[in-house]
Amino acid sequence: MAAVFALASVAVHGAESTDRMVRTLTLADGAPIHLNATIADVTITGSARPDVSVEIVRTAPTAADLGRYPASIDPRADGLYIDAAQTGDGRDANLKTTITLAVPSNAVLEAVRVFEGRVSLTNLTRACDVDVKRGAITAGRLAGRIRLESGLGSVEVRDSVLTPGGMMRLRVFNGTVRVRFDRMPASARVLALTFLGSITSDIPLTMKDQFGPRFGEATIGSGDPVMSIDVVKGSIAINAPRP
Repeated sequence: MAAVFALASVAVHGAESTDRMVRTLTLADGAPIHLNATIADVTITGSARPDVSVEIVRTAPTAADLGRYPASIDPRADGLYIDAAQTGDGRDANLKTTITLAVPSNAVLEAVRVFEGRVSLTNLTRACDVDVKRGAITAGRLAGRIRLESGLGSVEVRDSVLTPGGMMRLRVFNGTVRVRFDRMPASARVLALTFLGSITSDIPLTMKDQFGPRFGEATIGSGDPVMSIDVVKGSIAINAPRP
């Protein structure tokens, strides 16, 4: 596992201090990537590249404040670990991070965990598991095993596919979920549930919504894979052009 890296720190006069860390690493095929951050905007983009590029930019009121959430990019035998979490379980919104990953399309994003911020995912075809406590998740051109969850925020998935043997599980506690397919799935088991909200779908769903929670389901083709959407308070929208 080889790595090339560069570090830079800049004090922005009279305003903020910024620190930048960049690394390019070669990971074994299937090596899992873990990311943990407190206040962060994260962008992960897949492509045909063979390696992984990681950039972490931290911004804080003073240079001393940067020490309250040390950044690390740590390749280990069991995968790559990226961290920009505040010490002592801090939640200071003034300690901000921007994390940018360029990865192979078949990378395994085993655990992306952000307390508050935004996560953007593009062109990932194998596996991604993302949990944001407060904030939005936007994703495009995903496939494989997909788990996206936001506590207070939203999840939007566009131009993605349901692949045999894969799955798509989307969950929001308070907010909305929107899925936009570029074509009607050929095979899927669709489950959509909201306790306080509405369900609209271009995929015809059998609805159970006379009392209590609203629930819709459909089986297309063989019923594989499963797409499940769960919302406690908020609405669900599934868009797919009809053939």
